[in-house]
Amino acid sequence: MAKRIESLKIIENKPLKKDFFILALAGNGKIPEMKPGQFVEVRVDGSPGTFLRRPVSIHDVNYGQNTFSLLIQVVGKGTETLSGLKRGEFLNLIYPLGNSFSLPKSGKNVLLIGGGCGIAPLLFLGKYLKSNNYSPDVLLGFRNAERIIEFDDYRQIGKVFLTTEDGSQGEKGYVTDHSILKTAEYENIYCCGPEPMLKAVAIYCSKRNINCEVSLENLMGCGIGACLCCVVNTVKGNLCTCIDGPVFNIKDLKW
Repeated sequence: MAKRIESLKIIENKPLKKDFFILALAGNGKIPEMKPGQFVEVRVDGSPGTFLRRPVSIHDVNYGQNTFSLLIQVVGKGTETLSGLKRGEFLNLIYPLGNSFSLPKSGKNVLLIGGGCGIAPLLFLGKYLKSNNYSPDVLLGFRNAERIIEFDDYRQIGKVFLTTEDGSQGEKGYVTDHSILKTAEYENIYCCGPEPMLKAVAIYCSKRNINCEVSLENLMGCGIGACLCCVVNTVKGNLCTCIDGPVFNIKDLKW
């Protein structure tokens, strides 16, 4: 798949709860085909201390309107600068990058699991699954009720289950503590979030022989396999998360 380096116009900067926001971008011409799980590398202009591009998951795509969006959390100077961008300004991207989630090879019972900003690629994935006649459940985990974002958007994909670490909404605990994992039977699980959460989900799936793909949130300086800062240890040796991932089947990861 051909990669592009383009400056795209911002058509909306939508603030969400706490430090989350969504940038909606319009293509210069026809936007390229993008797949769920792929990401972009964003150049942060106007932030002198931000030397490297920032990797951001593709959150949603609307080919009819020739737009796509990025869900971003403010975690440092670079993302803080991005949060201040205005409608009509431009954002330089390298995209689309990485591989993608795959459709289930067998079984129709599908669960999407996201933690915090790790929910970002799951909206696009959920819509993709629905278009291929799957009805996924969605399990989302947040620190507290104040950080729950886009609940209604994910309800358009399927039934949504919530956990919060403090129990302020949904079930108390981490996503792997939710009762749905004790009562429902899934054949395919897709997951994105912090590495400890991914490893906990991987253990759960391995014990039950559930097919599971995870999207890693490794640091990526270039997005094209040149800087080697995102290397992950796999059964095939050391691979770059940015070009061989970010999506991996848990059977391939040496965790």
